[in-house]
Amino acid sequence: MPELPEVEVLVRHLEPLLVGQRVRQTEVRRAKVVQPSSAAGLASVLRGARFTALRRRGKYLVFTLRPHGSRQEFALLGHLGMTGRMYLQPAREPLPKHAAVVLDLGRSRFVFEDPRYFGRLTLDLTPLARLGPEPLDGEFTAAVLGHALDRSRQAVKVKLLDQSVVAGVGNIYASEALFRAGISPRLAARRLKPAQCARLCEAIREVLAEAIAFGSTVPLNWAGRTSGDGLFYYGRAEGAADYYEERLEVYDRAGQPCRRCGATVRRLVQAARSTFYCPGCQRS
Repeated sequence: MPELPEVEVLVRHLEPLLVGQRVRQTEVRRAKVVQPSSAAGLASVLRGARFTALRRRGKYLVFTLRPHGSRQEFALLGHLGMTGRMYLQPAREPLPKHAAVVLDLGRSRFVFEDPRYFGRLTLDLTPLARLGPEPLDGEFTAAVLGHALDRSRQAVKVKLLDQSVVAGVGNIYASEALFRAGISPRLAARRLKPAQCARLCEAIREVLAEAIAFGSTVPLNWAGRTSGDGLFYYGRAEGAADYYEERLEVYDRAGQPCRRCGATVRRLVQAARSTFYCPGCQRS
């Protein structure tokens, strides 16, 4: 599932392509992905509307549009689910098999492709109200993180996946941040000391910022026409000297030596998700 960095890179890619474009027609091929909006309702609202902005909130894409002849803007909420893709393609190209929603923009089409149909493109904005602070914004501090964790008996790794604690952090970057902070993924969230919260807050910022920086330099496979997606979800540089997988310290490296201390990286399952950690570097 794409996490904050992947969504941020996608937003930066799509915004200059979409802003100023007008929706001529909307085709909903899978009604599930626009719920609780209806297919007809969504098509009616979008008809003639022009894209004015695009931003990210957590793992969501927030499209801002202005109806034709009106100054009152509205928002469209997008979520990629597990395998979704959003991209523009020339109007004459055939649509992919799993196109869920297609917006006719004239010479091009905006395509939301979602093979598993777990994603969303809807007028319902209520999921945003449940999100915690943005980890790359100033509102996310060690004190804020500590307050969100101090009453939870859950393991800290599990708690970090709670989007009300911090928005956008998922399985990969939670494991990486805990390694960088030297904190055991098994440690109960409420047992973190202020110094550990400070290290974890900084580690979360660092791993996300580095992933965004890397993803912004890679020629990404936006339209999903090849099978070699790689770990960065949208693709990776063909023949690049070092892929992003090689920059990850523990994620998906079970059985391999830790690059820092040489101990064997281990895998455990927490809340039905794989956690990777170094027993030598993450003892507390």
